[in-house]
Amino acid sequence: MDVADRVVVVTGGARGIGRALARRFASSGAAHVVVADIDGDGAATVAQEVGGSGIRCDVSDESDVRSLIERIEADHGRIDIFCSNAGIAVGGGPEAASSDWHRIWEVNVMSHVYVARHLLPGMLKRNDGYIVGTVSAAGLLNHVFAAPYGVTKAAALSFFEWLAIAHGDHGVKVSCLCPQGVKTDMLAAETRLGLEFLTASALEPEAVAEIVIQGLRKEEFLILPHPEVAQFFQRKADDYDRWLRGMRRLRERILEASPE
Repeated sequence: MDVADRVVVVTGGARGIGRALARRFASSGAAHVVVADIDGDGAATVAQEVGGSGIRCDVSDESDVRSLIERIEADHGRIDIFCSNAGIAVGGGPEAASSDWHRIWEVNVMSHVYVARHLLPGMLKRNDGYIVGTVSAAGLLNHVFAAPYGVTKAAALSFFEWLAIAHGDHGVKVSCLCPQGVKTDMLAAETRLGLEFLTASALEPEAVAEIVIQGLRKEEFLILPHPEVAQFFQRKADDYDRWLRGMRRLRERILEASPE
């Protein structure tokens, strides 16, 4: 899909990948870019920069998502591209607080469900539209320290696969952005966990946004800014047990190298 003259929405647009996406869509000639974020002031700042609209939206609140979509459709008649980009990270395993598990599930999974629930009717009626989900390489490869993050990203990927299966023949296109390390606040948290290898290959958000634009033009389901992720995913499919052993070794190496 060519992004020129399209009405585009980017959630989590106040910073990081979302901000870079908003800027790149605007520079590519989008008809209008709506920047949505729980940080309303941040969304407004980015929107002013790109000549778009800034709207405060908590994507974990279905009423906020519904209002966002209804407002944009009322103002602009349609939503052509919706980047469901907002997400959070939670570390730990089953011992992580239940409140953290519930919160990350709402943001990293249910927000996409809410978006699809209220966005699809308009897209299906027009037989046209594009939903872009920011997932993570963790959706394909899991995470050696953060179970809540890995689990919710895998669930998000599965949901977008379902959308592509159910509606790909009805004019609704779906892509999943699955980067590895990106130079954002979330990567800084990963580095504190001892995952410095992510920093070594980390990309600037602007580079990721450019790759997204190219992926949308090709209408690729998986958009992989780090090509090695495809190789790791292939290894996982080829020999699951060997891949699990490799992930255990990776976890042990990181633990051994981490200061006590």
